[in-house]
Amino acid sequence: MWQIRKCTGADFEQVSSLLDQLWPNKAQNRSKLRGAYDRALASTTQRYLCAIDQGDLVGFCSVSFKNSLWQEGPLANIDELVVAETARGQGIGSALLDAVIDVARKIGCTRIELDSAFHRTEAHEFYEHKGFEKRAFLFTMEL
Repeated sequence: MWQIRKCTGADFEQVSSLLDQLWPNKAQNRSKLRGAYDRALASTTQRYLCAIDQGDLVGFCSVSFKNSLWQEGPLANIDELVVAETARGQGIGSALLDAVIDVARKIGCTRIELDSAFHRTEAHEFYEHKGFEKRAFLFTMEL
């Protein structure tokens, strides 16, 4: 049976492999990714949680917190949520999502948000089933 816990530095390689599943068309720069991962672990405004099943990391979720004038306080944003293809359908994604929602509530967030690519229709159904609603478009520009 799997368990949810905070990620550690030792989890990086398995997290990185899961991110390959989340972004199959993205060539990762492992050195830059490792730097970003380590900065997040040391940050007070980010949390990384993982699901472990018999020693294997099978799920990962990252959440960031920022002060929001719109929310008049802290706002949570789920940056990544991925479950290993071989472990999907077991409730791991729901457990990770519930865990980050609990963390967000504990620090005083009144809203949690995320973005999801247009083609991820199964993910959209999952988030809507969990109570999320479509509220806005995401605009982005590469720098």
